[in-house]
Amino acid sequence: MSRIRLQIDRLVLPEMASGDRKALVEGLRAALTRALSDPATRAAWARPHRTPVLRLAGIALEPGPAAGKKFGATLGHSIGKGLQP
Repeated sequence: MSRIRLQIDRLVLPEMASGDRKALVEGLRAALTRALSDPATRAAWARPHRTPVLRLAGIALEPGPAAGKKFGATLGHSIGKGLQP
C-alpha cells in the first residue's frame, strides 16, 4: 500500500459566513479523501508525482452550509480527477 501526502499551501476562499466556510472545507476534505484513496488508481500513485498548478473549470458557489459542502465536494472531485497521472 502506498501513502499519499497532499499539501495545500493556501486555500483562498471568498467572503462567506464561517459555517459556510467550514462546510466547504469539510466537503473538500471528504471528496479528496475519496478520490485519493481509490484502490483502482493507487498503483499509479506509487511513484512521486507533483502537480504545481491545476486549472479547474468554474464552479458556482451559492450561499448556505449545504451549498458550501456541495461546492467543496465538487471542487475535491475535480481536483482528484485533475491529479490523476
